[in-house]
Amino acid sequence: MEFVKGNTVSPKGFLAGGAQVGIKKGKEDMALIISKVPANAAGVFTTNVVKAAPVLWDIKNIENKISGIVANSGNANACTGEKGLKDAEDTAEKLAKNIGVNKENILVCSTGVIGVNLPMDAVLSGVDKVYALVGDSFEKGENAAKAIMTTDTVKKTVCIKENIGGKEITLAGMAKGSGMINPNMATMLCFITTDAAISRKLLDRALKEAVLDTFNMICVDGDMSTNDTVLVLANGCAENKEITEEDADYEAFKATLFAVMKDLAVKCAKDGEGATKLIEAKALGVKNKEEARKIALSVVSSNLLKAAIFGEDANWGRALCAMGYSGADFDPMKVTIVFKSEKGEITLMDEGVPIVFDEDKAATILSADKINIDMYLNQGESEATAWGCDLTYEYVKINGDYRS
Repeated sequence: MEFVKGNTVSPKGFLAGGAQVGIKKGKEDMALIISKVPANAAGVFTTNVVKAAPVLWDIKNIENKISGIVANSGNANACTGEKGLKDAEDTAEKLAKNIGVNKENILVCSTGVIGVNLPMDAVLSGVDKVYALVGDSFEKGENAAKAIMTTDTVKKTVCIKENIGGKEITLAGMAKGSGMINPNMATMLCFITTDAAISRKLLDRALKEAVLDTFNMICVDGDMSTNDTVLVLANGCAENKEITEEDADYEAFKATLFAVMKDLAVKCAKDGEGATKLIEAKALGVKNKEEARKIALSVVSSNLLKAAIFGEDANWGRALCAMGYSGADFDPMKVTIVFKSEKGEITLMDEGVPIVFDEDKAATILSADKINIDMYLNQGESEATAWGCDLTYEYVKINGDYRS
């Protein structure tokens, strides 16, 4: 497995592009991803009961062969009634006509403000505009990644190469996500392309397994969006023997997919709205995997803990408290908590006993831009990792005037 420079156009047979089409003022706001040959697709979507129109469209069509994805930023097309559903369908149909396929072979994604109808004149003419700009150059892929950003401060892309079945296969992805990020998917979009040949059944299985310890283990602010979507397209252009069984090739593919998704998930957590620090919490020595996930996720989701990290205050009690209300069963008298960063580490609690520590040393450790919180439960062999960010004044500022 090798991380290389690349983006969604790096796998064979994919095109992409992005441009400003008039949904947002002065910023790129539409991206297209095209597969030259129909691709197997898999998706994971928001668990929010309130699902945006494009999410409902994609759920209905995800089992079809997919030739393209159209994604817009600046407007979520959520809570927009029957018109919103029709707008998502019309958007799919517009791209389908450009490619020469049926609308059911197109997936649609939106992100942005909720409860406002899409400016469909701009959307439909925008599909034509961006389709004329798509290509397979690195720059085209970067344009697409930029066009899906909302409050993101940086583009989020990744590309990995791996040898599977004697063939070099490539997996690449782009994501957007900065706020309204909560476990079980968040206000984020993620698009992954691969030239691997893999059955839709196993592609779906690999995605749903990988999401458990990647996108379902990040939290920025505890709010769950209406539009969260992760899509994977596999077009088989690498010409490896199609993966149809859970064999060594499948395990290699799944590991590579996991690496792509973890990279993008961590980038979303790091780029949390107003964030100054990435938090990585590990629950170690836990009875089982599910309990470990609950504990790690509860800690990075604690607003009190996140605020303490922003203030560079080693308030380990907030971590222990969040562990306690996570729903996991453990003995607090066996817990050890360690805070660490590139500037050092400090044990704050040792098997249930609080440690008198050097406050200045702790503050120095917490002054780094990545903080690790390791929690040793000493009750089993399982572990899990979650990622979040600090909670800052800037987060309130951004969300105080989000619509404007």
